[in-house]
Parts: sequence; structure tokens; C-alpha cells
Amino acid sequence: MFPEIARDDVFRLETRRLWLRWPRASDAPAVSALAGDWGVARWTALIPHPYTIEDAERCILAARAANARGAALRFALTLKDFPCKLVGMAAIEPAEDGPRLGFWLGRPYSGRGLMSEAAQAMADIFFRVTEAERLSTVIVTDNAASRAVLEKCGFGESERFDAGSGRHADSPVVRMTLSRDEWRAPRSAGLRPALAFDTALA
Repeated sequence: MFPEIARDDVFRLETRRLWLRWPRASDAPAVSALAGDWGVARWTALIPHPYTIEDAERCILAARAANARGAALRFALTLKDFPCKLVGMAAIEPAEDGPRLGFWLGRPYSGRGLMSEAAQAMADIFFRVTEAERLSTVIVTDNAASRAVLEKCGFGESERFDAGSGRHADSPVVRMTLSRDEWRAPRSAGLRPALAFDTALA
């Protein structure tokens, strides 16, 4: 799905306050601590709880392998002032209904707009380096924080359905979608792109 430019672990994105880079083995303790927080894990479909260091290590290895194949784009989020300190993760993965965005942010870093910044950067890179026409994500209807992030990035609700299995079995979930035309629209309206090196990818 992703081209050669993204298949090397030197590849990273810069936003105003964040670096988005490949996850590293040294990130495992932070991944375990932050994603293992029930306040974070409860909103996801796949993050186990409790979340051990070994779980985090497997996650990082899988992320790096998927990135290297070009099958997915899984990034660690770090503050530019503390580039070795992971604060969350964001990914674009293949799914039956097309490429899907997922993300989580450690609770100590919430409420600052960091996730909106990262999600916008992920959408920007996705539409710049692939030919796909649509990016989607699925969230639990009660997840107001994630919905706010997605709406800020231009995603709109496209359907509601029951999750059917897993942690959110029988819970109503919402599919949020962003089309290439919708992604272009705010750019043509003069809004600043999330990527600091936006023109380098043109």
C-alpha cells in the first residue's frame, strides 16, 4: 500500500509539535504503560488489558515488519522537545473495507490537541503517497474524544453498526470516513497543512 519512501526506518513526519517515527525496541516500556492504562485500552478493539512489556515488544516488532513491507504505516508519536519519549501511536492499516486509521494517546498528554495534529498528518501522508480515494476509521459511539479528533480532521460519519465481537461486542460503533476530495477541500480553503515538510512531498 505504501511506497518505498515509507519503508525505511529513517522515514518520519514532522508537525508543529510532534515527530511521527517508526517505533523502536526502547519504546516498549512507554507503550506498555500508556496503552495498558484502561482509560486508553477500553476504547480500542485490539489493545490487551493488562498490557505487558512482552505485548509491547511484539507490537513494535509487528509494526516495524508491516512498515518494511509497505503493508501499513505504524508510527510512534513523540514530542519534538523529547524525541525519545513516546506519547502515543497512530497507524494506517489495510482492512476489508479499505485503509483504516487508528490511534491512541497516553492520558497524561490528552487535552492539548496533539492527537488532532498527528491524525491530520497521517491523513496528509496517506493521500500524498497513495492513490487511494478514501480513508476510514471505526470508533465506539461513546468515544467523544476520538470523534472530536476525527471531525477536526474532516472525517464524517458514514454508517453505524454493531461491532459484533471482541471487547465492544454488541456495542454500537460508527464508521468515520474522509475522501480525497474532502481532504483537498480545507487545503484549497487556505488552511495550513499538518505536515511541516508538506511541500517536500508534493
